[in-house]
Amino acid sequence: MAVVASAPGKVLMTGGYLILERPNAGIVLSTNARFYAIVKPLYDAIRPDSWAWAWTDVKLTSPQLSRESTYKLSVKNLTLECVSSSQSRNPFVEQVVRYAVAAAHATLNKDKKDALNKLLLQGLDITILGSNDFYSYRDQIEARGLPLTPEALAALPPFTSITYNVEEGKGQNIKPEVAKTGLGSSAAMTTAVAAALLHYLGVVNLSSLSKDKDSSDLDVVHIIAQTAHCIAQGKVGSGFDVSSAVYGSHRYVRFSPEVLSSAQDASKGIPLQDVIASILKGKWDHERTIFSLPPLMNLLLGEPGTGGSSTPSMVGAVKKWQKSEPQKSQETWSKLSEANSALETQFNILSELAKEHWDAYKGMIDSCSIQKSEKWMEQAAETTQEAVVKALLGARNTMLGIRSLMRQMGEAAGVPIEPESQTRLLDTTMDMEGVLLAGVPGAGGFDAVFAITLGECSSKVTKTWSSRNVLAMLVREDARGVSLESGDPRSEEITSAVSAVQIQ
Repeated sequence: MAVVASAPGKVLMTGGYLILERPNAGIVLSTNARFYAIVKPLYDAIRPDSWAWAWTDVKLTSPQLSRESTYKLSVKNLTLECVSSSQSRNPFVEQVVRYAVAAAHATLNKDKKDALNKLLLQGLDITILGSNDFYSYRDQIEARGLPLTPEALAALPPFTSITYNVEEGKGQNIKPEVAKTGLGSSAAMTTAVAAALLHYLGVVNLSSLSKDKDSSDLDVVHIIAQTAHCIAQGKVGSGFDVSSAVYGSHRYVRFSPEVLSSAQDASKGIPLQDVIASILKGKWDHERTIFSLPPLMNLLLGEPGTGGSSTPSMVGAVKKWQKSEPQKSQETWSKLSEANSALETQFNILSELAKEHWDAYKGMIDSCSIQKSEKWMEQAAETTQEAVVKALLGARNTMLGIRSLMRQMGEAAGVPIEPESQTRLLDTTMDMEGVLLAGVPGAGGFDAVFAITLGECSSKVTKTWSSRNVLAMLVREDARGVSLESGDPRSEEITSAVSAVQIQ
């Protein structure tokens, strides 16, 4: 009777900062790093006196953190009270539980509500698991004296435990010993739990998701996950990370924040199921256009290990600059928006060429994958091949322009969007055979770098990165969004490490 759902992590390839404001678009790629949620009854049977219960039990287990939280959920007003140590609380899951149950009350008819009440009185047993890719293990790899290679990452057991530092003298758990890799773990986790709960409670049926991803059930998962994520964070972000966790890779324009204004009404005494009913019917005006990398192109992610960046403080600095220099900042944003659109256009041209002229397209990708970019045009012998190379070089030059504008914005705002150390690494990467482009994902900083490579040249990039103390991760693009799984991933070992054997 257990329901297992999973949702992917993301990489924001274009649209850093701009994506916070409509109508700017960003390209977000979903990955093979996935968060899993397992939902099943806490008790096998309902006790005879259960009709009188005002509360039901909820248990949340996170094996990787060795944490278990227990809650009491009010059957009537859907408040959730933690009855275990407050240190182990998870605000994202707490909000999802409340909103998913409220959605069930708001949308199910009377016949189904009887079944819903029985499910709730059996309690909810929720387990969350995240792929290793969401966390940084470079310190452990270095401590073991192993080289910084994808093979060392692949040798880690799936769902490796994450230990916490203990603050001396106080005996308190403080920040995790294992840092995150910036793939949007909270959004993927929130989405996976929302999907599993909504399917388990009968609100949606995710067992036959349509290939075009145009499913009203997915839209319900998106709204519940997006609402829970924003309320748990205490702010209404752009939502691209939740959107890609639900729908997979796409071009994204954010929703108007006002659609969530009624979410605050729950604190004014309005029943939560009425609030959720209103949000489900609200005007969600986000835009989503199907996008994924053209064939024979690979996403590579590297972790430089030069210290983390705080996205909120960097965003704050950019907003401050926008207010102090409105004209200059607007000019930069307009140029960036145009460049982001131009890059998307070049990728779309390449996807179309692959569809219409596969042999010519594949031949040019194979040839360019073993040459530096200045030699690419020499490989083209006829018009279609020239069109492929022209689009490749167009994408490459556009990315150089995007990087330049992002650096200018960082300098003007006084934040390291593309720090010098990253610039040197990215320039070296882009100068290699078969590398189409490279950049810093999302808001930039020191956390990560990405590259898009052609054909089979990825191993050269990972070796070069290793020699420069950059750990190439196992993450690849996977355009699939939220999914139902056939069983517990620990027994089936569904993990990106399984495919590591195929990394060239």
